[in-house]
Amino acid sequence: REQDQLLTVVSVENGPESVLARGARKAESPLRSVCQPYSRACLLLTPAKGGLRFLAEGSPRESYILPESSLSAFAYAAYLAESIIERGLRDKIKLKAGIFGAEAWSEQMRLDIQKSLDIKAYDIYGLTELSGPGVAYECSAQTGMHINEDHFIAEIIDPDTGEVLPEGTQGELVFTSITKQAFPLLRYRTRDICILRRGACPCGRTHIKMCKPMGRSDDMLIVKGVNVFPSQIETVLLEQGYTSNYQIVVDRVNNSDTLDVLVEMTPDHFSDSLAEITKREKGLVAALKAMLGIYAQVHLVSPKSIARSEGKAIRVIDKRKI
Repeated sequence: REQDQLLTVVSVENGPESVLARGARKAESPLRSVCQPYSRACLLLTPAKGGLRFLAEGSPRESYILPESSLSAFAYAAYLAESIIERGLRDKIKLKAGIFGAEAWSEQMRLDIQKSLDIKAYDIYGLTELSGPGVAYECSAQTGMHINEDHFIAEIIDPDTGEVLPEGTQGELVFTSITKQAFPLLRYRTRDICILRRGACPCGRTHIKMCKPMGRSDDMLIVKGVNVFPSQIETVLLEQGYTSNYQIVVDRVNNSDTLDVLVEMTPDHFSDSLAEITKREKGLVAALKAMLGIYAQVHLVSPKSIARSEGKAIRVIDKRKI
């Protein structure tokens, strides 16, 4: 039946794109389909692969049809949507669906991109440790992601005590892999906070659903699809001779994450020369880029200008509304 068709992530060994296969009933893993004829249904889009060209012209290496669906991080999809409209390519794009993962995105962001590209936007969840993308995915109902329970056992635990919590309770998501052979995981703590619910779904599937991750039980941030730990930033600051008095501000502007780091200068570093401060900021930007792999805007501020806390230091301010 049409409503029973699955979206299964696969890869093309000899081509430049990874793709999604439709209609696959059986697979060796959540990431590989046995249905090669469907491998042209969807392209994995990344900035390095020229996503806009693929959407408008198809693949230059093979006679691909124009893709009907795409898989990418949401921020890149939002950028593509902007570019498509600015360049007047809307009538050349044949997309019907977009599958977005790697970073958090809100329901309002879903509505915006569905309207701008006239597509259906679906969420997908995965972890590198388990199998990458494809651990859970949204169906046509768009009311949560079905976990592939033929490959993974999902639980919700209390992040502080480890106690297993009943379905419908908010807690930390834990997975056990039951089909992996080379690298099986038993009760792996994802640190993602969410809710599991089992019930009737309009699509007919009976696999349990997880909601969008609501936060992290540790201090890890996901910025532009990249895992960022405050300890990494602190390491760079200390290596560059700064103190551990800093603050990380994460926000979202035009559907793209921004990362700002406020750093207190030491009395030795403090200077009235704007040129000297700018030079130091650029040095920290380069050092953080080398450590994190993404760009962070650095702001050097005067000593003791960052508010102190009597309890735990407030290192991270996340202004994103997810």
